[in-house]
Amino acid sequence: MSALLILVPFFSVLILNLPLKGIRKLAFGGAICLSLLQMAAVFIPDAAFWKINPHAFGSIFSFELSADSLSKVILFCIGLVSFSALFATRQTLKDSAGRFNFINIILIAVAGMNGVALAQDIFSLYIYLEITAISSFILIAFNRDILGLEGAFKYILLSGVATVLMLAGIALFMLIAGSTSFAVIHAVLLNHNKDFLISLGIGLFIVALFIKSGLMPFHGWLPDAYTAAPAAASVLLAGVVTKIAGVYVLIRILVSVISFSPAIKSILLLVGALSAILAAIAALTQSDFKRMLSYSSISQVGYIILGVGSGSVLGIAGAALHIFNHAAFKSLLFLNSAAVECQLGSRDIEEMGGLAKQMPVTSLTSIIGSLSCAGIPPLAGFWSKLVIVIALWMAGFRAYAVIAVLGSILTLTYFLILQRKVFFGKPNAEFKDIKEAGFSLTFPALILAALIIGAGIFTPFILNRFILSFNSIFGG
Repeated sequence: MSALLILVPFFSVLILNLPLKGIRKLAFGGAICLSLLQMAAVFIPDAAFWKINPHAFGSIFSFELSADSLSKVILFCIGLVSFSALFATRQTLKDSAGRFNFINIILIAVAGMNGVALAQDIFSLYIYLEITAISSFILIAFNRDILGLEGAFKYILLSGVATVLMLAGIALFMLIAGSTSFAVIHAVLLNHNKDFLISLGIGLFIVALFIKSGLMPFHGWLPDAYTAAPAAASVLLAGVVTKIAGVYVLIRILVSVISFSPAIKSILLLVGALSAILAAIAALTQSDFKRMLSYSSISQVGYIILGVGSGSVLGIAGAALHIFNHAAFKSLLFLNSAAVECQLGSRDIEEMGGLAKQMPVTSLTSIIGSLSCAGIPPLAGFWSKLVIVIALWMAGFRAYAVIAVLGSILTLTYFLILQRKVFFGKPNAEFKDIKEAGFSLTFPALILAALIIGAGIFTPFILNRFILSFNSIFGG
């Protein structure tokens, strides 16, 4: 039954494009319902719903879908962020035909991401990743302006490099294991972990995922793509696409196929630390609202990679929790950016100031998102960062734990600068008549802000159970 999470969005696109009178009017409402149903489906306890047993196609290819605790976190994030992005289309895309096409592409991207979250064989995983990548490329270039096309070109160029590296890694895995199944490849790798071709395949695959994650020094595409994309596309990309296409797949491959080794941990910790700190420093120098948030996203992905690099159940659980928190607070902040841009016609924070009075909802929710991103208690972001720091400390990586804390201080610094310049600085007379953004941007922002506060309050009560649920990922 889990296949419905892939099939329903695809078939919804087909139905919406049938030549039937009035069918297009159902696009927004139908897509919103699908996102809500997906979030609800995550709480279905029936194990049979979440598993499709392997089906072999010849001696090499197999097809299997399954979900564990990590997959369910990802599926919930997809539903949550797509819900927010769909609402953003209502105010930021004025043309009804363009909005309809945009919703169709979002549905295809959701189907691809759901497939990534559920796939249990390496070739199907690649197919779903490409569906997600192509959809993302179209979303970035949707407005067909020069900046959008440039951002989309950089994205597809580096994504193509990642695809070549990934296919080479897959070919090596299939050559040695004779199968695409995660379980079969994992069993073979346990007995050939020192084989040069295996090491080469692992290296190629990991570098490909670093590129897709936008981690430093492979981040060149990300700030331009996030900044140039339409507002609703930025919400989707920053909130969930990059985390699924890169970070989630990296975690899945590490725990289900490759396993951790001291060398892999060292690489993850180094790349995670560089991304967390250098991207935060880069964010400090930005004057474009969306570009600052873009570098912030790279920094927060660095935190997730630090958690993964600990190589422990606690670290993976912290990484998954931060993926969820990042989906909430970064989607919220990009919605705030869209609200400001829609009302002012500008993203230059140096031109702004004193908007808190004119845009109270955007101001309040932006404060909540910023403080959560910085890891300020009792908001949700505090708990995931705390778990990651504890995991690093307990695993003996104490220098990296200190780096993670330093990164949070830098995060708080650039968000305080952002808040002061945009909402609490000296008012700009040019914007004295500005009003609050419309319902389509303020409503999802309030939902996400409430979720951030609620998750911050209730996380301590469910944290132990949440962490224990990740034991099964390691075969515990």
